[in-house]
Amino acid sequence: MGVKLAEKRIIEEVAMRDMYCKTLMELASKNENIVALDADLMNSMGMMPFQKAYPERTFDVGIQEANMVGVAAGMSAVGIVPFAHSFAPFATRRCFDQIFISCAYAKLNVKITGSDPGVTAAYNGGTHMPFEDMGILRNIPGLTIIEPVDNAMLKDILEQISDKYGVFYTRLLRKNPVKIYEEGSTFEIGKAVPLRDGKDVTIFATGIMVDEALKAAEELEKEGISARVLNMFTIKPIDKEAIVKCAEETGAIVTCENHSIINGLRSAVAEVIAENMPVPLERVGVQDRFGQVGPVDYLKEEYNLTYKDIMAKVKRAIERKDK
Repeated sequence: MGVKLAEKRIIEEVAMRDMYCKTLMELASKNENIVALDADLMNSMGMMPFQKAYPERTFDVGIQEANMVGVAAGMSAVGIVPFAHSFAPFATRRCFDQIFISCAYAKLNVKITGSDPGVTAAYNGGTHMPFEDMGILRNIPGLTIIEPVDNAMLKDILEQISDKYGVFYTRLLRKNPVKIYEEGSTFEIGKAVPLRDGKDVTIFATGIMVDEALKAAEELEKEGISARVLNMFTIKPIDKEAIVKCAEETGAIVTCENHSIINGLRSAVAEVIAENMPVPLERVGVQDRFGQVGPVDYLKEEYNLTYKDIMAKVKRAIERKDK
């Protein structure tokens, strides 16, 4: 089918955790080697239907995330395809050594899922609010990092990685995402998805920032600014070709991420343009801060993750380009 954009961006009726469970159940029905692991969050992640359907292929290890990853690695070593989930900080920060040594260094086939990334952790607060998860894992050789933006993308990505060998980190919401793509859309891992054409500046966005980037582009158009928008859903490997092409054609770039500006999307893009096509680069992301408690909309304002912040950065990038 390829990519088909949604006719209207609305909040989806199905929560992302429910799509995660539904898709894993479909995959498990076709592949008896697929199993699900969790760390005392089966209910929070909406995985009870999977547990009911496949009790012998469901493993809740309790609040022992590092052990969960070790178990997943052992399963992979005997041909099982494990999908291991926890909240994003615990699936990454707490498990870094196990992911590095037991999974990636050992060249095994483990799928790690981290939910509630960045400000979407909301009322769970700073201890549960990962602004560093992608940055931590970018340092692991061979590991792939993907942030699906909505249910259509999540379904396709899960189907793909279930058949691909290697260590994958999938960063996703638990709750209801904004619909960006129509059901049945397919994507190429490692390739950015164009959402809107433009000639004055390029906005690379990922996760919840995709909708904010599109809002910003729509408002900028009213002011006579033509902003190109791409969904950079694969953070590693980054789409170097798209970055260089957009740098050449628009001459300015803004990155938008629900993550620290350190070693996330902004850093990955900066590395490419510094070596290939230096142009003004502005960044919208978390500025070296810890998380805090609050509703998502409040936290977006607090950490300058709104479409208005993107608009300001776009204007700054264009101003620098024209000097």
